[in-house]
Parts: sequence; C-alpha cells; structure tokens
Amino acid sequence: MTGWGLGDIPDQSGRSAVVTGANSGIGYVTARELARRGAHVVLACRNAARGDQALGRLRAEVPTARAEVRPLDLADQKSVRAFAAGLREDGQRPLDLLINNAGVMALPRRRTPDGFETQFATNHLGHFALTGLLLPTLLAAPGARVVTVSSAFHLLADVDLGDLNSERRYRPWVSYARSKSANLLFTHELSRRLTRAGSQVTAVAAHAGYAATNLQTAGARMDGRRAAERLMTFSNRLFAQSAYRGALPTLYAATAPDMAPDSYIGPRAGLWGAPAPSFRARRTSNDTTAGLLWTASEDLTGVHYDFTSP
Repeated sequence: MTGWGLGDIPDQSGRSAVVTGANSGIGYVTARELARRGAHVVLACRNAARGDQALGRLRAEVPTARAEVRPLDLADQKSVRAFAAGLREDGQRPLDLLINNAGVMALPRRRTPDGFETQFATNHLGHFALTGLLLPTLLAAPGARVVTVSSAFHLLADVDLGDLNSERRYRPWVSYARSKSANLLFTHELSRRLTRAGSQVTAVAAHAGYAATNLQTAGARMDGRRAAERLMTFSNRLFAQSAYRGALPTLYAATAPDMAPDSYIGPRAGLWGAPAPSFRARRTSNDTTAGLLWTASEDLTGVHYDFTSP
C-alpha cells in the first residue's frame, strides 16, 4: 500500500456507486474519482442546488463521467426511504458501491423531523436505514461493498446505549465521537451478518485523518461562534491535508482488491499519509454492543435487514 494513489484505483467500468454527501469535500472527490474510472455515480446530496453545482463541476473535470444527482437528507427518514425507493425502482440496477460518507460534526443541539439528535441521526441512523433499504440492490451485485466513513474522533467516546439521543446531557464533540463509534459498530455487525448469510457483500470502514473540509467549521458557524470558526479555518490551512488526500482511504476501502470484511482504513500516519489499516478502539469490535446498537437502530428507524435474497 506504500504510496497508493488515485492512479491505483482499478477500472470501475460497468459498476454503479452511491456516494452520500457528494457535493463537497471528501464525498465530491470520491464521486469524481469513481466516475473518472468508469463507474456510474449517484451524488446523494441534501441540498439540490449544491448537488447540481457539484455535478456541473464534476462533468467539467471528467467529461466522460456518467453521473447524476438525487436528493437525500439523511437526517429525515422520509427522505432516506424516498431516495432508496427511487433508486430501486429506476431500472432495478444492482448497486456495486455504497459510500456512506455524509456527516455533520459538533453541531449545536438540534432535533431532526423524526425527533432524533441530529448528529446521531445523520451520521448513524440515516446510513443504517439507507444501507438496509438498498441491501437488495447490493446483494444483486457480485462483490459489492459498503464503505462507512468514521473518524479518529471515535476514540473519544463510546456509544451510550442508554442515551443514544443525548437526552440527559448534550456535549457536541462527545455526541460526534459517539456517532463515529456507532459507524464502526455498525460496520462490525453488518460484516458479521453478511458473513453469516454467506453473502459476497463486504462491509468496511474508513476515515480521512485530518483533512480540510467545511465539516470542521459548520458547527461553530451554526452556533454563531465566530472566533472558533476562524480558529478552525486557520488550523485547517496550517495543519490539515487536502480533501483529495483525505479521500484516499475511502477510495482504497471501496476499490482495492481482496479487502477483508470489517477492515478499517485510514492515513498511514494516523492523521496524514497514504491509506493503510488504521487503529480502532477495541470496543468498536464488541459483538454484544454492536448487536444491541443494531437492534436499537432497527427499532428507531423501522428498517429491518433482509439478507436472504436480492
């Protein structure tokens, strides 16, 4: 894996991919590079105007791109169901890659239309529901993969199974860290269930390290903390790697041959560098915790996975 880069992405011709949060940052780079290698890419974006702008930019950079934009708000379960239904009904095309990339970070306390805490709802529950609803199209594609983007911040906090929506106390960074631990627990349990079902679908996770995107500044901007926003912007310019570099672990996890189930890929140096297997907290591979989170997620979203048939 030394020096693995965009030129090492295998040919993706004939394959289809969905990338959530593809209008900017790591999601955009991921979608663009998959399209450059021949995949048909769906840019799943919350903001339609920004999605259209991203699509125009992508087509300018990759004139041969086969790409489209579809609306998806992961914080709204109705939107998740509508997106999945539209994708399933449009030609019944098998889905080779699902990149669960979209996320929010350290927002002020907010509730979604479904009553969930926004970070947990967007980063975990939305992707949990989306993956389950798209599972038939994934099972129909030989060698399909689900890549869920977590974060090194998962090391700061475990999920609280007794307070998943942070009812007792809300701390933005703790809530974010818990949602990123949930991403890894979800990947672990999904891998276990796919293996038990004898499926060829592979579930893996990735993280970008420290990459400069608008993710870091959104929470401070929403909360009106201008000094914190300026500090994060300065820190991004001084210390962060580019969104292009930050997308490499996701692209590696999505396309590298012989990816082991439940792998976790990140920058080699932890926060910077070429893709490599990444350290993860041992608790994110705990079967009991992962199973309990799975059951709670089914109850909260109403989405139950069917591994039996495409």
